Amino acid sequence: MAMLRSEHIKLSEIYVPAKRRNGLEPEKIEELAESILEEGQKVPIQVRRDAKKGFIAVNGAHRMEAVKLLGEDTIEAFIVREGNYSL
Repeated sequence: MAMLRSEHIKLSEIYVPAKRRNGLEPEKIEELAESILEEGQKVPIQVRRDAKKGFIAVNGAHRMEAVKLLGEDTIEAFIVREGNYSL
């Protein structure tokens, strides 16, 4: 089994499906932003490649929003294949 390697990906290249956007909790985003500011991003998000959209968020929409709140342009992410979404 190959180890996943994280990469920094531009937030502007990641599409978050409406289903994931609609479930975002502002309080959780603020807590995560504070944690990331103090300790750094501990767990990379998960994305999959998409020919039309670049990348699609699979896991980590709250972390993405927290990083955006901090004014960052990129986020650490694992690129996963279809059906390989959990760590």
